[in-house]
Amino acid sequence: MAAFGRERNGEGEEGEVTGPSPDLDWSHVLLGIGITTASHPMTYVKVLIQVGHEPIPPRATNNLFGRPILILPGLLQYMGHIRKMDGFLGLYRGLLPRICTGIIGTSVNSRIMEHMRASHPVDPIKDTDDLRTVAEKFVKTTSQETAARCLAVVVSQPFHVVTIRCMVQFIGRETAYSGPFSAVSEIWNNEGISGFFSGLVPRLLGEVFTLWLCNILAHLINTYLLPNDESLTNVSEFKSYSQAITGFLANMVTYPFTLVANCMAVTGSGLAAGEHPNMPLYTDWNDCWKHLDRMGQLKRGSSLFWRQYPKRHYVLNKGGF
Repeated sequence: MAAFGRERNGEGEEGEVTGPSPDLDWSHVLLGIGITTASHPMTYVKVLIQVGHEPIPPRATNNLFGRPILILPGLLQYMGHIRKMDGFLGLYRGLLPRICTGIIGTSVNSRIMEHMRASHPVDPIKDTDDLRTVAEKFVKTTSQETAARCLAVVVSQPFHVVTIRCMVQFIGRETAYSGPFSAVSEIWNNEGISGFFSGLVPRLLGEVFTLWLCNILAHLINTYLLPNDESLTNVSEFKSYSQAITGFLANMVTYPFTLVANCMAVTGSGLAAGEHPNMPLYTDWNDCWKHLDRMGQLKRGSSLFWRQYPKRHYVLNKGGF
């Protein structure tokens, strides 16, 4: 969910481990911790929305075309509800394991990249390279990043699971995940080792698809839309902007994987958030994906400010909430 040592590839969320650079800059890590802390209330609200928690009923209003619609509370109203329930510090529930997730993921990612680039170096792409050589270098470089990213996600997954469950226990007012030792004990006693890796597959798939899509888009933009002469003013700056923009776009496309991964980290956990009536008991991540797709909810939580109540829910509930 948090990423330190490099710019996150878009979603701010979440997510997670990042960084094509093999060097772990601890000044960037500290900066990342500060940004993570500042943005944590927003991430907290996003996770609660992702698992389907809507404590405030929708209100009636009109859209831009004057048609009556129902809208759900936005970020500030949701934060106000949490603060009313748990006080100001309650907005930072799950912050410590989230920071651990980011530090561990980024550290593993950096060390693996450093090792692979030393043992299997890939020459930078040059203007004189033909299309086949460019493609080979691109695939090798992105494959190295993929291997490092996947290992980082696997190693950090237990902390990610604890982070999500620590947040969603707000729904049932539980305390099982309030401390690191109680969280580990809860997972081990109820689910065994597999519980620490709940939601791993969709999270891995989302990270891999995001990485490849981001790198492909950035390569196309930097190669065909921007001039190759680095001496020209602002070329390097535009390339850094293109990386951020493509990361944002890639995360929009792969957002359903993040949503499903977080839901799978909760379902069957024994917490109220992961049981009926708050959430169905999913058999696997495909079951979760299909259910959310049928309900038109694969983008649930992607917007925190203007959230229209789904028409499908309105029909199913016969006009009620």
